[in-house]
Amino acid sequence: MAKEGAEKADETEQMIEKEGGKEAAEGSGGGSSSLRAGDTKEMRAVLLSGFGGLNKLRVSKKVMPEPQEGELKIRVKACGLNFIDLMVRQGNIDNPPKTPLVPGFECSGIIEALGDSVAGFEIGDRVMAFVNYNAWAEVVCTPVEFVYKIPDDMSFSEAAAFPMNFVTAYMMLFEVANLREGMSVLVHSAGGGVGQAVAQLCSTIPSVTVFGTASSFKHEAIKDSVTHLFDRNADYVQEVKRISAEGVDIVLDCLCGENTGKGLSLLKPLGTYILYGSSNMVTGETKSFFSFAKSWWQVEKVNPIKLYEENKVIAGFSLLNLLFKQGRSGLIKGIMDKLITLYNEKKIKPLVDSLWALEEVGKWLPPPLLFLKFIK
Repeated sequence: MAKEGAEKADETEQMIEKEGGKEAAEGSGGGSSSLRAGDTKEMRAVLLSGFGGLNKLRVSKKVMPEPQEGELKIRVKACGLNFIDLMVRQGNIDNPPKTPLVPGFECSGIIEALGDSVAGFEIGDRVMAFVNYNAWAEVVCTPVEFVYKIPDDMSFSEAAAFPMNFVTAYMMLFEVANLREGMSVLVHSAGGGVGQAVAQLCSTIPSVTVFGTASSFKHEAIKDSVTHLFDRNADYVQEVKRISAEGVDIVLDCLCGENTGKGLSLLKPLGTYILYGSSNMVTGETKSFFSFAKSWWQVEKVNPIKLYEENKVIAGFSLLNLLFKQGRSGLIKGIMDKLITLYNEKKIKPLVDSLWALEEVGKWLPPPLLFLKFIK
């Protein structure tokens, strides 16, 4: 980040933390001040008017939601921008929702009201949460099972960058691929939020080798986080084999199957290849659905018999489907508890590339690392 951008981010962070601390104190002091905030019937939100480019996003007034039974109302302090958000903006997802809509799947903030039957939280608590859309707003309501308390030392910006990236990385490494001491991992898009979370989590296990691919302009920023770093456009397969003739134990591919053949060729026997995202589909301003489909048509077919003969595993992982369609919030809660413990032990730390104001929505482009938007 340029010096000017870094200074701006620091100033924004200080403002958010100052306001957040003030509201938390008011909320815990009996509730009268925090309840006054809820008297406002309108809020600002980023509205996606139709699928396409950044010109389809604008800040608009919306009716403020109120918590239903089992929900929490959160005054949002920061929200994350992930590649899935860019896919939603372009309509490049299965069964896209109808527009207009408010995008966003994760945020951090302060609890402002509790719905009926909610236990374990109080008004004024600092929290981070998964939201099934609507996170890019000043206020969100979400079921209590998707909400987690923020550690004392974690800022709102870090908290908004934590759930999606670290839960995805942890689940793939430890729940799907069973990462153990001495193993090796190849992660595509090592400079992204999930890629950096993967590298940090690998460092918590002894003697794990991390191979990473990324665009060359990201290398300086992430060179210390992976063991071996390669240009994603270079012939990294030969480089990996030169370093490790047997290949690797785990391949994490967020490129929508673009490198399936390469990844499988690098797997050791009993290795696991995991497809978990599609960042290469949303690198352009207005990349069309037809180019998205064309990339899928070009994906090399996987032969199940060959997988059997070579003792290799191919798997897929979607955190949002696991949460919102398959009802596994209890499993995710256990993973979050483990991740917060690692954070408190200073073994992992979410990275924030830059901070932006809500009104700057027209500048929200894919970041070099992790992009985070402040909405205050």
